[in-house]
Amino acid sequence: MDLRFSAAAIFGAASLVAQPATIHVLVSNGARAVAEDLRAQCEEAIGHPLAIEYSAAALLKQKVDAGEQFDVALLTQEVIDELMKEGKVAADSGVDLGRVGLGIGIRSGAPKPDISTPDALKRTLLNAKSITYAKDGAARVLIEKIYERLGISSEVQPKIILQSIPGRPQTAVADGHAEMVMTLVSEILPVKGVDLVGAVPKELQSYVRFRGGVSTNTKDAEASRAVVKFLSSAKAGSAYKARGMEPAR
Repeated sequence: MDLRFSAAAIFGAASLVAQPATIHVLVSNGARAVAEDLRAQCEEAIGHPLAIEYSAAALLKQKVDAGEQFDVALLTQEVIDELMKEGKVAADSGVDLGRVGLGIGIRSGAPKPDISTPDALKRTLLNAKSITYAKDGAARVLIEKIYERLGISSEVQPKIILQSIPGRPQTAVADGHAEMVMTLVSEILPVKGVDLVGAVPKELQSYVRFRGGVSTNTKDAEASRAVVKFLSSAKAGSAYKARGMEPAR
């Protein structure tokens, strides 16, 4: 037997065994930009690579309910709480990450409408040719409550374009297929071709809160908890603020 070949084979096998496990993370679209910004730092801090899956929180929960395996979930507070009640996320692992409010985006370069007051926002929505947002997004209920509070639900209904593909509301505005997008500020800021007009007036503002949690079936609880700890640390706070979110700490 070639001893050099044998030694190389043994060394190669040992290297494979020593490789750290990949941590599978589910991330709601509202926290996507923050997760992408912090990914490299998090991987370095915990010593494990991350495999991140992005989608609407409701759709990710459907996947979990269907049996999809995961290690960490960074989703809306409501969905994390549901997963805890169902025994799919460890009850002692929940950590608040931050919150983000609703905003309006338009195609880059287009004149920015006035949304500074409830009356101004009402006029802007009534004058808009089309308004788009995600069909399954966490923001949809909050957006439609604004229409109700302004008393314009029936007037804006024909203008609404619901999107089923994650990220499509923003790109629809960027490519001119819709005039404006209403969604979470954190989902508008990172998109090229879309300018943030601003957050909706404080009198009408509502927030989506995000929490992190660890799967009860994770294969590496220590690494998974380290992910949640890092992403909820004060050190990560600046990344949340840069993406239009308010960090929990």
